Amino acid sequence: MTNLKKMMTGLLLALALVSTTVAYAEEVPEPPKAITTTNPDVTPENLNLMVRHMTADELFVEADGWLVLLKEAAKKVYATKIAIKEKNAQIDALSAKDNNQTAAEEREGIKSKISQLTEEKSVLLDELTKLRAERKTMVSRLDTVLKNIDDKIGMDATGNELDKVLPYRRYIDTVSGISLEVTDAHSAWKTVSGWVMSDEGGIYWLINIAKFLAILFMAMIISKLLSKGARRALEHTPSNSQLLNDFIANIIHKVVMLIGLLVALAALDINVGPIMAMVGAAGFVVAFALQGTLSNFASGLMIMLYRPYDIGDVVDVAGIVGTVESMTLVSTSIVTPDNRMMVVPNNSIWGNIITNVTHSDTRRVDMTFGIGYNDNIDQAENVMKKILAEHPLVLKDPAPGIAITELADSSVNFNCRPWVKTADYWTVYADVTRAVKEAFDKEGISIPYPQMDVHLDPAKS
Repeated sequence: MTNLKKMMTGLLLALALVSTTVAYAEEVPEPPKAITTTNPDVTPENLNLMVRHMTADELFVEADGWLVLLKEAAKKVYATKIAIKEKNAQIDALSAKDNNQTAAEEREGIKSKISQLTEEKSVLLDELTKLRAERKTMVSRLDTVLKNIDDKIGMDATGNELDKVLPYRRYIDTVSGISLEVTDAHSAWKTVSGWVMSDEGGIYWLINIAKFLAILFMAMIISKLLSKGARRALEHTPSNSQLLNDFIANIIHKVVMLIGLLVALAALDINVGPIMAMVGAAGFVVAFALQGTLSNFASGLMIMLYRPYDIGDVVDVAGIVGTVESMTLVSTSIVTPDNRMMVVPNNSIWGNIITNVTHSDTRRVDMTFGIGYNDNIDQAENVMKKILAEHPLVLKDPAPGIAITELADSSVNFNCRPWVKTADYWTVYADVTRAVKEAFDKEGISIPYPQMDVHLDPAKS
């Protein structure tokens, strides 16, 4: 009876264990499988569309599926390379034996065997080219999935891929690429020619390089057309300065060229995402290193927007007087009257008083002439009025102004103020000064120089 109870108890325990195992097996879900690997010949464009909606976890499943296919393709490549090496070893052994043989019949047999092995080796080399193309295809598909993973999980602070993705990249770097057997000219030539003619090799890169150059060429043409169009459109806006027009046209040219360069790099299968991330991270450091330059940059923008001067204007800025030759966002080039080129930082200009000498179409010429205290004031005034009235460059409107402004120590000073065209300023200044001196001499009007009268008191001497 006791034995029967024990048997029943053991049977019940066994049934319970079996039922628990079955239930547990039913509850364990089947691991997810890749769904995009069912068609290994899918194009990268279609594959990108197929996986675009997937989450990061689902994408890693797809990456594992393509990794398995890549591993199989790489295994076939290396197995074929081993078979080629074995054929080379057999050919080398027969060649050495052929050199030592003396019997003609045996020599013919060896040569026939070598020829047969060479043909078999050629077949293997052709097969190797196909297998390499297949491996390249798997690498391209896995790379497409990895790029989508990068988009989903992002990059690190330096613009590099996260640790989750690095094992896939390292495996790709390990098994991809082509190595040349420099000791075997036949294999090397087959490898190079096969790579050049393959759709995933030479032809692929030739097409990509052609796309790269074509995109750059088109970007150059488009940038020039847009730049010229913008410049012509801005010229019809009188409120804009020539500096601002040039700046906008140059910015359009450079932005279009930058976009064209990024698109061209993408055509070479270069991931521009990390490049942009690195540029963004480096921008923070560059901003500190180039604080002075950025200050000049900001000042240059303010000068272009508020237009205190334009190209060709005569200005007095930062203690420099001259004609504005050109301007960038960082500096302004000024040619002085003695033909020296002065490059002035924009920050030094915007932070100080700016005098635009040629801003207006007309200017007043301020000249001072002195006569002696014994000379006739009306006579001197009439002489100056006549000179100004007869000069062809002196404007009638506004009318010239002549007035006594100072009773100086040695002279009675007149301010002579004719109005002229801005371009005629220095011509009128020189002509009137000379004419007044000659007329005063002719009329007997003196132009005194500083003098001092000393009176002695005889009673105190």
